[in-house]
Amino acid sequence: MQVYTYSETRQNLASVLRQALNSGKVLIKRKDGQTFALTPEPDQKLTSPLDVPSIDADISTQELVNIIRKGRER
Repeated sequence: MQVYTYSETRQNLASVLRQALNSGKVLIKRKDGQTFALTPEPDQKLTSPLDVPSIDADISTQELVNIIRKGRER
C-alpha cells in the first residue's frame, strides 16, 4: 500500500487517485502524523436497474405467453 504526504497528494492528485483505484487503497499522511485512507467507491453506473436475480419458475414459454396475452386483453 502506497503512502503519500499531503503535499504529494495535492501536487499529484490524479496519479494518487489512479493508484487508489488500482491498489484499492492509499494512505495520506499529514505533517502532524494523522493518516487518512483513500479508497475508491464502487462504480454504481456498472449495475443496471434491470439486473435482478432470477427465479426458478416451473412454467413453459407458451404458458407465459398466454398469461401475458390475458393481461393485455383487460
